[in-house]
Order: sequence, then C-alpha cells, then structure tokens
Amino acid sequence: MDAYVEKDAVEVGDDGRRPSADPPVAPPEPPGAAPEHPGATPGAEDGKGAGNGSGVGIMALSLPYQVVVAVALGVVGVFACVHLAMVFLHVAPSNTLTKRHGEVVDDWIYPEFEQNWKLFAPNPLQTNVALEVRVELAPAADGGRRTTGWVDLTAQDIEAIQHNPIPSHSQQNQLRRAVDFYTNTHNDNGRSNGLRGDLSEQYMRRLVMLRLDALEGPDGRALGPEVRRIQLRTVSRPVPAARWSTEKSRSTPSYRAFPWWTITEADRSSGAGASRTEAGR
Repeated sequence: MDAYVEKDAVEVGDDGRRPSADPPVAPPEPPGAAPEHPGATPGAEDGKGAGNGSGVGIMALSLPYQVVVAVALGVVGVFACVHLAMVFLHVAPSNTLTKRHGEVVDDWIYPEFEQNWKLFAPNPLQTNVALEVRVELAPAADGGRRTTGWVDLTAQDIEAIQHNPIPSHSQQNQLRRAVDFYTNTHNDNGRSNGLRGDLSEQYMRRLVMLRLDALEGPDGRALGPEVRRIQLRTVSRPVPAARWSTEKSRSTPSYRAFPWWTITEADRSSGAGASRTEAGR
C-alpha cells in the first residue's frame, strides 16, 4: 500500500513534539568578537549609517590638533585686525593716536605695506563757520538811521535741519557754498579778483534778501521792503579738541566782516524775477 503524505503535514520528532514556528535565533556573539563580514558598518545595509556628516572638519581631529588649529586661527585673526588698524591710522589725517604712536605705525607700514594715498581729506575743517547779517533800514519818520543787530542766518538753517530726517540740500549747503564762492573770488581786503567776484557779490545780496523777506522788522512788518543796505560777516568758531587730546587750540571766535552793500531792486525777490524775464526776451 502506497504511503500517503498530506500537503501541510508537519514532521514530528522522535520525542513526539512539534518544532517551533519561529525561525531559529543565532546565539549572541561574545564581546569584542569581529563581525561576520569585515569592513561592514552598522546600518550600512539599510542606508542609515552612511553620509551622516559625523567626524568632518576640525572635530574629526584629535584634541591636541584641535587646540593647535584654534590657536592658529586666533593668531591670524589678531594679525588681520592689527594690520587693518595700522593701515587705517597710516592713511588717516593727523590725530591724537598718530601723534603719540606715529613711530610704531611707520615701523609697521614701511617698507612692505607703504601706502601713497589718503583715505580722508588731508586737512579737514576744524571750525564751524556761521554767516551773520545786519541791516540798515529805511530812515525813520524823524530822519534817523535804523540799523538792526546781527542776525545769524546759519542758525536758521540748523534749526530747520534739526529733527528733520530729510533736510533740503539748500539748508545744508547753500550758505556755505555762497561764502566759499565769495572768499575764493576776493582777496583779504575784500577786493574782487574779476568778473566772478562781482557775480559772487550779486549772488550773496540776492540770497540774503530771500532770507530777510521771511523775517519781521521792528514794527512787525516784513523786513525785506525796508532794507536799504546790508553787511555780512563770517564767524569762525573752533571745534574743541577731545578731552583726552593734548592739542591746544584757541577758544575765541574770529570774525571777517564784508563791506556794506546797497540793495537795488534787482537784488530783491520781485526784482530778480523781473530781471530774469527781461534777460530771456
């Protein structure tokens, strides 16, 4: 009779027990044992152990090498800062530091790092220059001459600039450029050097009259129509030195008075507009 074997039959051992359905578990390896496949890294088969960025850069070095690299970077950074500071002092205008430590700066710069250019203006302004005007008005009823005190036109511009985030170009530079134009075209005695000197005088008179038209006279009326003559002067006030500086500078202001100028209708705002119209015809 042929033997008959079922499809899902399970073998039974000699002791009558059925084998466990779970796969056999390999015994644990003793500590320090080498892996079965040399060179294999944990998690390499499932991709979890590769390319995690660990051990890259300075941290991959041992502790002594990390200390050496950190010290080297620190030395390079300090050298760069000192070099930039020395070059800055070398090209900057004369100041308290360069006067006291000029030899140290020169020893650092020359001859390897010599610079033949200047970072700032070689002689920056060290004074505040203000423009003031006084006015001779039309004669009073009794025929007496009336002259006002000095009016600080620069102070008006400074007041308009303060607390103004976007001041106008004229408020910042108009008076200063006008004074430079006049002084560059006149000698120390106030004499014009040529046609540009006459033009600078005309420009100054018209510019001042524009400012005076916005002021009130002693009687409360507009000052402009009452003006007959004007005189200008510049007031130069030195900027005080820093508290730590040993530089000695004068503290009293200096004055430079311009001659008296007679105001014509062409110098007034209405007359200037009419003269421009006639010139364009």
